[in-house]
Amino acid sequence: MVPSSRQSRADFEAMDVDAGMIPSPHHTTLHPNCIFCKIITGEAPSFKVYETNYSLAFLAKPPVSHGHTLIIPKYHSRTLTDPRIPDEFLADIGPIMQKIAVMNGEYSYDIIQNNGRTAEQSVDHVHFHVMTKPEGQATQGPVLLLGTSPWYLRTDEEYARDAARMKEIGRNHGFPGVPA
Repeated sequence: MVPSSRQSRADFEAMDVDAGMIPSPHHTTLHPNCIFCKIITGEAPSFKVYETNYSLAFLAKPPVSHGHTLIIPKYHSRTLTDPRIPDEFLADIGPIMQKIAVMNGEYSYDIIQNNGRTAEQSVDHVHFHVMTKPEGQATQGPVLLLGTSPWYLRTDEEYARDAARMKEIGRNHGFPGVPA
């Protein structure tokens, strides 16, 4: 099956998964003790709402809002960088986030991704939360209000130093999109 000009790669792969035509990528790495890996393999139950060859979206239990959905790569990585997830898995997730936001039927929503315990990551498998914020229910789901978190103020010199350090690390890793 070939994608039409109106279909994304994620749409195309989702149709093939539904039709049972294409197996998961052969280079997928899963961990036998990870609950999300067990959901991917079907060993643990879930309420799946969207699936491609590279990603799976299912309802969170317990949810923080109606339609609270988790999107996970079908590749075990504790965080985005430990170990580094292959780009094709991450590239698949962006279009799925958009589709889940539409499928939830709410105009307002949060998309959150946490890495590490200090950042409140609760399951050691990269995952993205799509959480609805129904009109008139601003306190449903996570609450981050402007003015409630301290701003980390920087001078332009500090921004320049931070940017230079980040670009050096990016070049050392061979990332192609790092500007000179």
